[in-house]
Amino acid sequence: MNPTRRKLLRAFVIGAVAFRQPWLGSNLYGEDAEIPQRSALRQQINIPTVDISQKTGQQVIVAAGTPQVYHGQVNTVLLADGKTMLAAWTVEHGGMCGPLKRSHDGGLTWSKMLPTPNEWKSIGSCPCLFSIDQPSGHERLLILAGRPKLYQAVSEDLGKTWTPMKWTGLYKPGGNTTIVPIEDGNRHLMLVQRGPQNTLVTAKSPITVWQATSSDGGLTWEDYHQVCAVDDADPCEPELIRSPDGKQLLCLMRENRRRLNSLMMVSDDEGKSWSKARELPASLTGDRHMSCYSPDGRLIVAFRDMADVSATKGSYVAWVGTYDDIVNYREGQCRVKLLHQYGKNLTDCGYSGVECLPDGTIVATTYVKYRPGPEKNSIVSVRFQLDEIDRLLK
Repeated sequence: MNPTRRKLLRAFVIGAVAFRQPWLGSNLYGEDAEIPQRSALRQQINIPTVDISQKTGQQVIVAAGTPQVYHGQVNTVLLADGKTMLAAWTVEHGGMCGPLKRSHDGGLTWSKMLPTPNEWKSIGSCPCLFSIDQPSGHERLLILAGRPKLYQAVSEDLGKTWTPMKWTGLYKPGGNTTIVPIEDGNRHLMLVQRGPQNTLVTAKSPITVWQATSSDGGLTWEDYHQVCAVDDADPCEPELIRSPDGKQLLCLMRENRRRLNSLMMVSDDEGKSWSKARELPASLTGDRHMSCYSPDGRLIVAFRDMADVSATKGSYVAWVGTYDDIVNYREGQCRVKLLHQYGKNLTDCGYSGVECLPDGTIVATTYVKYRPGPEKNSIVSVRFQLDEIDRLLK
C-alpha cells in the first residue's frame, strides 16, 4: 500500500474507533453511548479562517532574533492597572530563563531587558507569569519555570525585584503551568504536566496532568496528585478557563502523541474532581492553548495549530467562539491566522501569552520566525479587536 493510502486508512480507522466514545479515560474505547455525528469534527474544519498574519502594522517586535540569538517560549501577564504588561521567555528552545521586559502602554512599546537574579539562568523551560490578587488588595506576581523540577520566584513590587527561584516540590517535564483562583479567591488551583512517576526525565511517555492547590496566595503548594491520564495518549500543557457564570472550570490540553485531537475536561467543584477527558474538534487542536475573554463575552484561544486537516498547520492561530461552543462540542465562530512560521521547523512557535486590554484589544504574544531570512526566532505580539475580525468575516 502506498504511503498516502496508508495515511488515509489510518485516519479513517482512528476516527471511526475514537468516536465510539466521546469521553476518554483509563478505558479509552469503552461502552458509553456512541455519538457518531461528531466524528466529522475530528477530521474537518468547517469554520472560516481570517488571515491577518501579513498585517505588519498590527505587529510589535518585543525582542528581535538575530542570526546568532534565538528567543524562545514566551509568556505574558497583564497587571491590575490594565496597561502594564510583563513578558518573560527563554534563550534558545526551552533553554535558559531570564529575559524579562515591561510595557507601560498595553504592549505597544517595551523596555530594555530588566535585571533578574543571576541564578535564574540555571533554570530552563517555558517561564509562566501570574498575577495573584491578595485579600488585602495587594498584587503578587509569580514566575514558574524549570524541568524536571518546577521552580518559582515571587515579586511583591509589581515585578521590579524578584526572589531567587525556589523549588515548589512539584515536577514538570517542560511545557506550561496554569493557575486560577478558586473558592472566591481564597485559594488557588495549579495544573501542570508530569512524566512517569518513576522517572524525572523531561519528556518520556506517558505524560499525565497533575494538580496542586495553594492557601497562601501561591507561596506554597500542596495536595499534588494526578487528575488526567489517557490510554496511549499524552495529555499535557493544560489551560484553565472559568465559565462565564463562574460555576465550572474547563481544562484544555495538548495531546503529545498526536494520536488524538487536543483534549478537554471539566470540573463542577473547583477542581476537587474532573470529568474524563474528551477530544476537541479539529478547529481547537493544537499546542499550548492560552485564552482570554473579550468584553462582549466571546472567548479567544491562541495556540500553535497542529490539526492535520488545517490549511494553517504550524502557524500561530487564535480560535474565536464561546465557552458554550467548547463544552457542547461546537467548532466555534472562526479562526484567525495571527503569524506565519517561516522557519524550517514549521511547528517552532505558539507558546504565548494572550491578554485583553480594557478597550477590547487582544494582545497575543509568541515566539516565532516571523519573516524569511537568517534571523532566528523573535518575540512578536499581534494586536487585534474582534470588531475587525467580524468585519473581515463579512
